[in-house]
Amino acid sequence: MRPQGRGRRGLLLFFIVIAVVVIGSRTALSYWVDLLWFQSVGYSDVFWRARGLQWGIFVVFAVATFAILYGAFSGLKWSHAGELPSNHTIFVAGRSVNLPIEPVLRAAAAGVSLVVAVGAGAAMSSDWPALALLWYAPRSTGNVVDPIFDRPLNFYLFTLPAWHLIIGWLLMLAILLCILAVLFIAVTGGSRALTGEGNDGTRLQWRGLSISVAFLLLVTAANVYVGRFDHLLDHHTIFDGVTYTDAHVTITGLLLVSAALVLGAVIAAINAMRRSGGFLLLASIIPAVVCYAGLGLVGWYVSSFLVKPNELVREQPYIARNIEFTRRAYGLDRFQRHEFPAETTVEATDPANNQPTLQNIRLWDWQALQDTLRQIQEIRTYYDFPDIDIDRYEIDGSMRQVMLAARELNVDKLPESSRNWINEKLIYTHGYGVTMNPVNGFTAEGLPTLMLSNMPVQSTVHGLNVTRPEIYFGELTNTDVYVKTRQQEFNYPQGQTNSVTSYEGNGGVPVGGFLRRILLAFDRGDLGKLPFSDDVNAQSRLLMRRNVRERVATLAPFLSFDQDPYLVVGEDGRLSWVMDAFTVSDNYPYSTHYTLNNHSVNYMRNSVKAVVDAYDGTTTFYVFDNEDPILGAYRSIFPSLFKDAAAMPASLRKHVRYPELLLKLQAEVYGLYHMTNPGVFYNREDLWTVATEVGMSEGGQQATQAMEPNFVLMKLPGEASVEYVEILPFTPANRNNLIGWIAGRSDGEHYGTSAVYDFPKTKLVDGPLQIEARIDQNAQLSGQLTLWNQQGSHVRRGALLVIPSGRALLYAEPIYLQAERSPMPELRLVVLALQDRLAYGPTFEAALSSLFGGTESSLSNSESTQATPSPAGMPQHSTDIHALIGEAARDFDDYQHLTATGKLGEAGQKLDQLKRVIDQLNAHQKE
Repeated sequence: MRPQGRGRRGLLLFFIVIAVVVIGSRTALSYWVDLLWFQSVGYSDVFWRARGLQWGIFVVFAVATFAILYGAFSGLKWSHAGELPSNHTIFVAGRSVNLPIEPVLRAAAAGVSLVVAVGAGAAMSSDWPALALLWYAPRSTGNVVDPIFDRPLNFYLFTLPAWHLIIGWLLMLAILLCILAVLFIAVTGGSRALTGEGNDGTRLQWRGLSISVAFLLLVTAANVYVGRFDHLLDHHTIFDGVTYTDAHVTITGLLLVSAALVLGAVIAAINAMRRSGGFLLLASIIPAVVCYAGLGLVGWYVSSFLVKPNELVREQPYIARNIEFTRRAYGLDRFQRHEFPAETTVEATDPANNQPTLQNIRLWDWQALQDTLRQIQEIRTYYDFPDIDIDRYEIDGSMRQVMLAARELNVDKLPESSRNWINEKLIYTHGYGVTMNPVNGFTAEGLPTLMLSNMPVQSTVHGLNVTRPEIYFGELTNTDVYVKTRQQEFNYPQGQTNSVTSYEGNGGVPVGGFLRRILLAFDRGDLGKLPFSDDVNAQSRLLMRRNVRERVATLAPFLSFDQDPYLVVGEDGRLSWVMDAFTVSDNYPYSTHYTLNNHSVNYMRNSVKAVVDAYDGTTTFYVFDNEDPILGAYRSIFPSLFKDAAAMPASLRKHVRYPELLLKLQAEVYGLYHMTNPGVFYNREDLWTVATEVGMSEGGQQATQAMEPNFVLMKLPGEASVEYVEILPFTPANRNNLIGWIAGRSDGEHYGTSAVYDFPKTKLVDGPLQIEARIDQNAQLSGQLTLWNQQGSHVRRGALLVIPSGRALLYAEPIYLQAERSPMPELRLVVLALQDRLAYGPTFEAALSSLFGGTESSLSNSESTQATPSPAGMPQHSTDIHALIGEAARDFDDYQHLTATGKLGEAGQKLDQLKRVIDQLNAHQKE
C-alpha cells in the first residue's frame, strides 16, 4: 500500500508544480509584454521602478509573514514538547498504519504559512503607493499643521496611511498567532490547560498563548493610538473633523485606553514568564475594557449634557477649523470674490464693449451637433463621433470659440461580412480626420458651418490645416492592431475606391521573430492567427493600449483623470489628446469628504496635464502645480515621467483649460463653504447649489438636472482683455433665482485661478428654470412650438446658457426642429432674454436685433413692450360672420407661409391677428 500512497502523493505534487509553473509563466509573460510596451513609449525606467517597489514590498512582507508564522509554530511546538503524540494510527484495507505526526504538522505549518505569506505580500504590494510615499515624502509641506496634534500636513498625507497599512498587517498576524496558540492548547492540554490546572508541563503551555496575547494587545494599543488621528477625518452631521467631545474626552480617553492595553500586554508577558494559568491572562484585558467603557460613558455625558444644549457655542472653534481646512484642501482659499450688480437694462449688457462675448455665444448644443455630424460627416457607417469638444482658436486674426469632433473608426460597426481578423487587426486600424465649426455658425438650412470637414480633410480657414489626420489613439480605439505589415491599411473612402496608407510612426511594440511573435500572440489572445499570418513580419509593430484613458492610467495609476479628453489641432497640423490629471487624498486633516469618480476624497489638485499624440501615441505628463506635495513625492519616485509645464509646446499651451471635473467639485464644495462665519455655517443660512435646468434624460424625456460648466470667451468684470473662462451659476438652496456665479480662468498668467461673483442680496435675479418658464408662457413662442410638434416634427430645445455680459446677465437658448424620421436636428429659433425682456428670431442676429435694436418689429417679440391692443388698434374686419371666417382662413394661410419661409416675427403678428378674429367670431356666436 505504501508505494500506491506515494504514487498518489507524487501525482498530486506533479499537478501542483504544473499549475504553479503555468500561473507563474503567464504572470512572467504578462510582465515581459508590459516591459516591451513601457519601452515602446519611452518609460522603461518607470516600469522598473514601479515593479521594483511592488516586488520589494512583496518580498519583505511575504518573508516576514512566513518567518513570524513558522517561527511561532516552531516555538509553540517546542513549548508543547512531550505533549504531542508521536504517531497516529489509521486503518487502510483492514490494516493499521502508523503515521508520524511531527512531519505532517511541520509540512502543514509550512504550507499554511507560505499561503498566508503570499497573500499578505500580495495585499501589501497592491498598496505600494502608500508605502512608497512614506519613503519618498517631502520633508516639508509648508507651514500647515493641524490644530489638535500639531502634526504637519505630510504626516496625514504620507505617514498615517502607511501606519494604518502596517498595523493592519501586524493585527492580522497577531490574531493568527493567538488562534495557533489556542489550537495547540486544545490539542495537547484540554480542559486542564484552559483552567491552568495540572503540572508544570501543562502550565508551560500557557507561555505561547500569553506571548501571543501580549503581542495582540500591543498591536491593538498601537492601533488605538494611531486611530486618534482619524478623528480629524470623521464625518458628523454639521461638519467634519474633531468635535468638542473628541477634543476634550475622546482623544485623551483613547490615549488612556492605549496605555491600558500596554498594561495588559505587560500582564500577559508576566503570565508567560510565571507560567501561570488563564485567569491572570484574562485579567490582562480588564483594564482596557474598563477604560473603554468609562470613555464611552463620559463621552455620552459630555455630548448629551454639555454640548447639545449649547452646540453652536461649544462647536464654534471646531467648525471654524473645518471651514478653514476644507477651503484650503479644495483650493477655495485661492478664489477671488467680487460683487456683480446683475442689472436688468439693455444698456447694462454693454454690447459695444462685449462684442467678443456676443459673437461667441454657443448656440450649438453638443448633443444636437453630435447627432447632426453623425448624419452629414460620418460618411461610412463604421465611423463615429464619440464626443464633442469645445475650445478656442485664433481664426483670421481674432479669437473664436469652436467645437471639434474626432472621426473615429468603430470596428463594432463594420458589416458582419467584414468582421474578420485581417480587417479588424491589419486593415481597419484607425480613424480619420476632425470636424471644426464655430459655436454659433449655421448655414441657411440650419446646419453647422464647418471650418474643417470631409475626407481628406478640407479647411475653409487660412492657416488651419490637419497634416496628420489619422487617429490611431483615441476614445474608441479599444482593440490591438498590427501596423507596418504587408497589408495596406484603409485610410478613408474615396468615391468608388478606398484610399490606403501604411503607418509611418515609431510607436508600438516590435513583433520581431517567430518565438517573440508566439509569446506576444499568447499574451494578447491572438495565438490562433498572429503566428501564422504571412502579412505580419519582423518589422511589424503591435499597437496596444490605444484608448487614451487606458494609456495614461497604465503609465500613472496613482493619478485620477478627467474621463473626458479633448482634442487639439496643433499649429503643425498634428492631432493631440489632452487629459486633466489630479492628485487626490482622503487624509487631509479637518477637511470634508466628497465623492469624485465613485471615490471619497477630501483633497484635490489639478497638478498634471497628460498629452497623447493621436498618431504615434507619444504620451507626456506636464506638471502645472509645483506646490502640490503629493505630486512632489511622485516626482521623486518617477523623475523621468514628468516634465515642467514650460516644456509644453506653445501650440498646446494655448489650449489648456480649467478642468471641468475640478470646477464641478469646487462648485459643490463652495455651495456650503463660501459661508466662513461659523454661526451662519451651523444654521445653513446661506446654502447655495449649482443652478438647475431642464435637460434630456437618458430615456429622451425632459428632466431637471444640474447645469454643466459652460466655456465662454468673455471679458471678466474689471478686466481689459478677452479670455477663455468656464462658468457655473449658483442658486440659493431650494430656490430657482440666481445668487452668483463662479468662473475658472484658463489663459496666460491667470490659468488655474478662479473668481466668484456675488449678486446683491436685495435683488431677485431669474434663474434658468424661471427663464424656461417665461419661454413656455410666451403666447407666440409656445404657439409656434406647439404647431411644430404637431406637423410630423419634434421640437428639441438646447441647453440654456447663462452668460455674463457687462453688468447684466444674458440668457440664450437654441431651439431645433427635428423630423420624426430623421435624427438630424436643424436650428429654427434662437431665444435671448434679459431679466425683464425676452426676444427670439430665426437667427442669432435677428434675436439679438430684437432684444437690443429697439425697432418696431423687434419690439413685437419683446415681453417688456407687449401689451393688449386697444379696440382702435384692432384690424377693421367686417362684422359679417362669413367675412370673419374668410379672414381667419387667410390669416391662417399667411401664418403657415410665413412660418415656412422662416419669417417668424411676422408669423407671430399674423397669429395674433388670427386670435383676434376668432375672438370676434366667438363674440358673434354669443350674440
